[in-house]
Amino acid sequence: MVNAPPSTSRGDSDSKARLRLWIRLLRATRTVEAQIRDLLKRQFNVTVPRFDVMAALHRAPEGMLMSEISRSLLVSNGNVTGIVDRLVSDGFVVRSQRNGDRRTSFVRLTAKGRAAFAEMSAAHEGRIDRLLASVTAREAAQLSATLKSFRSDWESET
Repeated sequence: MVNAPPSTSRGDSDSKARLRLWIRLLRATRTVEAQIRDLLKRQFNVTVPRFDVMAALHRAPEGMLMSEISRSLLVSNGNVTGIVDRLVSDGFVVRSQRNGDRRTSFVRLTAKGRAAFAEMSAAHEGRIDRLLASVTAREAAQLSATLKSFRSDWESET
């Protein structure tokens, strides 16, 4: 008598499919991230975290509080402080106190920072476009919408 393999419920099959999806998303993310990290380092001598801070500031031309940058990037205030310190020393951002309050730092891109970020973001977008060239605009929109709905689900759990 031949033993039949243990039956798998539909739930197990769905769970395995989701696990495979997660692994594919992780591989894709790591591959793209490595390419972007290399591009930014080689071409601009900038790290991804520095680029991310500059991108957040680019989206808020009037500037942001340090705590807003931390929240936006989902990192600690301490991490942002070190990155901002280096960006200040490079002349890419300026830091000031909000309403004279020494406890709150307000940060914004300088003209030099805006110009540097424009160049970096164009190279970044070009690399992403080449890496994902096999994905149509329609597929990209569908995947983005699906991932956005996941984020909404997750955010409600925390």
